[in-house]
Amino acid sequence: MYRFLLSPRWLAAAALAVAAALVMVMLGNWQLRRYEERSAINDRIDAADSVAAVPLTSVLTRPATAGVAGAAPGKDLAWTKVTVSGRYDPAHEIQARGRTVDGDVGFEIVTPLVLADGTAVLVDRGWVPAPAGGALAAPEVPPAPSGPVTVVGQVHLSESRPAAIEQRNGRLDTRRISLPRLAPEMPYPVYGAYVLLTTQTPAADTAFTRIPIDHEDSWQNGGYAVQWWLFALMALAAYGYYARKEAKGPAPARSPATPARAPVGDRVEEADRRRAASGDRVEEADRRRAASGDRVEKPDRRRAASGDRVEEADRRRAAASGDRVEEADRKRAAAKATQGDRVSDADRAREAAARGGTDQA
Repeated sequence: MYRFLLSPRWLAAAALAVAAALVMVMLGNWQLRRYEERSAINDRIDAADSVAAVPLTSVLTRPATAGVAGAAPGKDLAWTKVTVSGRYDPAHEIQARGRTVDGDVGFEIVTPLVLADGTAVLVDRGWVPAPAGGALAAPEVPPAPSGPVTVVGQVHLSESRPAAIEQRNGRLDTRRISLPRLAPEMPYPVYGAYVLLTTQTPAADTAFTRIPIDHEDSWQNGGYAVQWWLFALMALAAYGYYARKEAKGPAPARSPATPARAPVGDRVEEADRRRAASGDRVEEADRRRAASGDRVEKPDRRRAASGDRVEEADRRRAAASGDRVEEADRKRAAAKATQGDRVSDADRAREAAARGGTDQA
């Protein structure tokens, strides 16, 4: 029954369905891994206030060359809570402009923290609003503590799409905090990620606003994973459906002797349509009879018109004949009159001749 599945066409279809299903399963697994990564990031963000901080040097790779950023950490280390001690270097402080917090535009102030081993990590001390003069005017920035400080914060990965770096207001000015771009501006080795300050000893100035951390949209990746797996099942189910349909063969043709029974409502409507059609035929017959009557009346009118033409011809012939008879009568009368005159003239001539002979005798 299913021997046709061994034909080249069906073998190719099976291979295509299996390959498509495998690709879709792999895509679903990749989305699942993204879901797990983002969920772990969200867990680290949520647990930042409750877990203990770990030393920065145990999380990030120590940089070795001055003016060069160290190795960038993986995404699985983003937002890890760390602690580090050192001294701030305000001479190489950075202001990141155009940063928004709660809908307001301002600056993030990033200051290098130099560790005891001579390396440095950039610390984002917080956000300050832009002055009344505009986004490019010099912001009011609380000075960094001059002595040793201990910072507790979360690891922030280097930002992508690095922007140009300028000197403005006595600081390095940039739009994006990119470690590979900023490290050459520093006289010491710089770690490959920076720290988003949470707390500081001594305490940070209250003029700073803590930078909020947005959660990752992990549920989107989870939905994509389920979607790809469903597509894989649909590809295999489609192959099975068409294979079964081919095995069952074409549907038997319905016999003309046993037409499909129409629903009662359809039969009633069909009868109404037939009655309506019958009425239309009666009306059509009436119109035809009326038209037939018109055809009878029309010859009658033609015959009447023909009779009128015959009478008119008779009148014309009668008039013409009478005129000719009267003309002949007039001609005969004129001829008789003329003949009488000639007879009278002859008689008078004979009489004159007779009188003349008598007189001579």
